[in-house]
Amino acid sequence: MKQSIVRRPRGFTLVELLVVIAIVAVLASVGFGAGNAAIQRAKKTTALATATAIESAVNNYFNDYSSMPTDKTEDIVLESNNGDGLDLIKVLLGQEPDGADPMYNPKKIKFLNVKEGKRSGQGGVDGLVYNQAGDEIIGLYDPWGGDSSTFGRYNIMLDCDYDEKLEIRRKGGAAGTEKLNGRRVAVWSDGYDGRRDGDNGKINDDVTTWAR
Repeated sequence: MKQSIVRRPRGFTLVELLVVIAIVAVLASVGFGAGNAAIQRAKKTTALATATAIESAVNNYFNDYSSMPTDKTEDIVLESNNGDGLDLIKVLLGQEPDGADPMYNPKKIKFLNVKEGKRSGQGGVDGLVYNQAGDEIIGLYDPWGGDSSTFGRYNIMLDCDYDEKLEIRRKGGAAGTEKLNGRRVAVWSDGYDGRRDGDNGKINDDVTTWAR
């Protein structure tokens, strides 16, 4: 009488397991890369929308008041999270900087409409950010805002000599100087690396309101 042979199920060898793990890792990295690229594209779209809103607000202010919302007499670059740049954002929102005399926006027109972001200390600070008490604006930040004092701001260049010519000096590298004619304002974000193109930063990650 023949004795039946019991075959044990064959398992994976170590090599086969390693191959499967490697394939899964490659697929995961490809998926992560594609997902991260999509996130960065969405952030650039958001940054461009806000930068364009700032530019439109300044142009609308000029159309209404026939002047720039600052007392500077030479073209200047302001940052949307400190000093004169923060004062500019307040003026465009229909507010007045502390101690402003004369008032920059006596009609209290709200030229700028942007979303409110998280407050400092709550993670990313994308958008218009207030202090912990919620009664004072501390800055307007791009989607890469990070920590509210180092990077993530919008840069705003104003035509304060009223010749409708802007010369934007990009620090170092191949970006050089960009000359814009027929403009009263230009706005840009330094992108996700927080550095201007050519200033030891990734080239072409900046978001600008003009074609480059």
